[in-house]
Amino acid sequence: MRASSQPLATAPVQPVTSLAAVARRAEAVVLPLGALLVGFAVFSLFLLVQGKSPAEFFALVYRGGFGTGFSWQNTLSRTAPLLLAALCVALPARLGLVVIGGEGAIVLGGVGAGFAGVVLSGAPAAVALPLMLGVAMAIGALWIGAVGALRHFRGVNETIASLLMAYIAIALMNHLVEGPLRDPASLNKPSTAPLDDALRVGNLPGWDVHWGLAFGVICCVLAWVLIDKTTWGFAARIAGGNVRAAQVQGLPVGKLILGFTALGGAFAGMAGFFEVVAVHGSANASLAGGYGYTGILIAFLARHNPLAIIPVAILLAGFEASSGLVQRRMDLPDATVLVLQGFVFMAILISETLYGRFKVFAPERWGTP
Repeated sequence: MRASSQPLATAPVQPVTSLAAVARRAEAVVLPLGALLVGFAVFSLFLLVQGKSPAEFFALVYRGGFGTGFSWQNTLSRTAPLLLAALCVALPARLGLVVIGGEGAIVLGGVGAGFAGVVLSGAPAAVALPLMLGVAMAIGALWIGAVGALRHFRGVNETIASLLMAYIAIALMNHLVEGPLRDPASLNKPSTAPLDDALRVGNLPGWDVHWGLAFGVICCVLAWVLIDKTTWGFAARIAGGNVRAAQVQGLPVGKLILGFTALGGAFAGMAGFFEVVAVHGSANASLAGGYGYTGILIAFLARHNPLAIIPVAILLAGFEASSGLVQRRMDLPDATVLVLQGFVFMAILISETLYGRFKVFAPERWGTP
């Protein structure tokens, strides 16, 4: 039998071009950036209603957060806890969990580090500091890990649970530093006993910025490696996309939930550790500085990408660093920057509904009506 001379019909193969690859990745950059600009625009209208100049406001933000070397040092000092607080949100988010209670892990981690520092007073720094860090991270891991356990074992909504536990943590911190752990010498501002000088963490060489910034950047890089380069990260992404499909495939969804929430809490606890050993010198009410709540905005603006968290955290830290200058020059409340963050956060949430709606970001739809 003579073979047919007609070629076999094959399905057309769409070539993967560099333009298509760029288009797929651009959506995760363009939409958050657009949401950021929309938030700025709405906030500008808010300022105009009050008779204030948006141009002057943003000029002061730039000057106070990024305009001078001193401004940069102030901004980077505030960046350190924001990096770790954002990771507390971003890691569970890979599993589809919205954990917003990082503030609680920060304050309790700080109290744990302050108490451990008092107990270890006189011990060599090489021994005491790692133990203090371990205590802070363990407390943070247990606190946020408990949120994951409530979700996995009892079906409790993690957003509500983490938010309520943050309020409990702040109340518990106030009780401890004003009661059982209070230093009798702290009259005006209740706190634990001050740490020995040997247990304080200094600045990065040549910078007026403490070592928490370096640890925060390293943790972001390690988190990116975990999520994008390991089987655990791949399993988390699968579970975040479809929990039932992950369970059918035999993935340990429960262990992933517990592990990622605990790891996020450990990073938040580390933020509390650095706030005590590098900034305050003791555990006090200043630990509740709102870093955990700003970390929510950073994580969402960065699309829960640990590497993208770094520049976004620097941007938001610059806003917070400039709040005092804005207050003095424009006669605006110190909370004005929080209003800006609120507008941006609302724009980010609205932008979440736009993913997948634009043909320009979907090469497979190019050429279709």
